[in-house]
Amino acid sequence: MAGSHRSGTRAGRWLLIGVTVLFFAVFLFAPLVVVFSSALQKGFGYCLAALADPETVAAVRLTLLTTCIAVPVNTLFGLCAGWAIAKYEFPGKSLLKTVIALPFSVSPVIAGLMFVLVYGSGGWIGPWLEAHHIRVIFAVPGIILTTLFVTLPLAAHELIAVLEAQGREEEEAAWTLGATGRQIFCKITLPKIKWGLFYGVILSTARTMGEFGAVSVVSGHIRGLTNTLPLHIEVLYNQYDTVAAFSAATLLALIALATLAAKAALERRTERRRDRPAPAQATSGREEWTWA
Repeated sequence: MAGSHRSGTRAGRWLLIGVTVLFFAVFLFAPLVVVFSSALQKGFGYCLAALADPETVAAVRLTLLTTCIAVPVNTLFGLCAGWAIAKYEFPGKSLLKTVIALPFSVSPVIAGLMFVLVYGSGGWIGPWLEAHHIRVIFAVPGIILTTLFVTLPLAAHELIAVLEAQGREEEEAAWTLGATGRQIFCKITLPKIKWGLFYGVILSTARTMGEFGAVSVVSGHIRGLTNTLPLHIEVLYNQYDTVAAFSAATLLALIALATLAAKAALERRTERRRDRPAPAQATSGREEWTWA
């Protein structure tokens, strides 16, 4: 009876492994092979020439600019929101957590349309913006704003979960011993949330660089000006310049692979730190706190 149970368990294990490997091969490995092989269809030199095209360079530059603005802003928001939700009790706390998750439930295309209705020429504040010669829709500010909205929950959710699991006991003890808010954050909170913070930054970076739907609505598809890298890839593909399109797609694929590698390395390091036994500390009956 025990032997048959072990046999069934072994068969179920190999079945699950086989399904996982098959899913990986069909939906991840095979598309990546197609992307890289299509990019090199006319040779490595043509691929490099396609990547050096001025419009491709402009798309990469705009994508990096959007990432360099959106990721730090959303990381700062995630820190503030996570600290407020995890460390304080206030009216509307549950509502705030729900609102932060709103971009997860809204289609990126709908998010782009929302910004058009607010900042467009016929929107709520569009006429005022036009009167002051400020362009948001079909310009770089609109791309940055929509990307901020779409990627807003990523860092915040990671940090909120980590801060809530951390509790408030150590911060309260440090506060009673005379530590300032900055000292508490730098010496107690930040060391405990740094891996969650890094994980949130990785997710935000990957989503920012690959965002398509919301940016497509507000960009206007002005080549060399408002086309991010995903939008530029679509333009090239629609013009049947498939080799150039896949050459540009290799950049996003490499970014995705680098993100996965960083995520896996972070998870392995976090697991090693979690499994590492805490060193024994000698105490003299009184714990001293220093806040240099």
